[in-house]
Amino acid sequence: MIKTKAHQRYKTEDGKPCVGVTTVLGVMNKPALVGWANKLGLDGYDVNKFVDALADIGTLIHYLIECDISGKEPELGDYTANHIATAKEAFKKWVSWREKNDFKLLGSEMKVISDKLCVGGTCDIYCELNGKKTVLDIKTSKACYSEQRTQVVAYAMIMEEMGLPVDECRIIRIGRDENEGFDDILIGGLTLHRQRFVACLALYHANKNITNGGA
Repeated sequence: MIKTKAHQRYKTEDGKPCVGVTTVLGVMNKPALVGWANKLGLDGYDVNKFVDALADIGTLIHYLIECDISGKEPELGDYTANHIATAKEAFKKWVSWREKNDFKLLGSEMKVISDKLCVGGTCDIYCELNGKKTVLDIKTSKACYSEQRTQVVAYAMIMEEMGLPVDECRIIRIGRDENEGFDDILIGGLTLHRQRFVACLALYHANKNITNGGA
């Protein structure tokens, strides 16, 4: 498995380039992440190296889950033994959760595109979960942040435009060690998250127009 993925590009049905959902949500303030990075620096860590290591482990956990639900045999040659061991331990949390639920895969790593909003994204998992059509997003982090909930709801909104029904939106948060734990988060306030995403999209375009116009 190759560590890094190519940057995803999205286009509408008529070939118009789309902005990515995560790029749009980049306009939101993220004070928790700024504080976390600052604390690492004060504790003497090289923030970039620390983040890169966590990203490798997170990518590997995602990959193990993708192999699990698609029936593929994982190829782990690009990773260190330590990263593999850490990711496999975290992956057990996913397996335990899946075995406790009625899980039927409908799609994974699905590229979803809104022709109306001209935005795109990649949905981790679309499934029937305990009888409900569900958008699942896998997060490998210490906490779940508000913008991540809006991200998943944006995917659901796009999928509904594409004719794919969605009953629930969930985040499966898999901590990279025992201290970070595990959460199955049912996202509420779907209308508010949709409104926030549309507002972020408007701000994104306004910022871009101001930058391009030299204002």
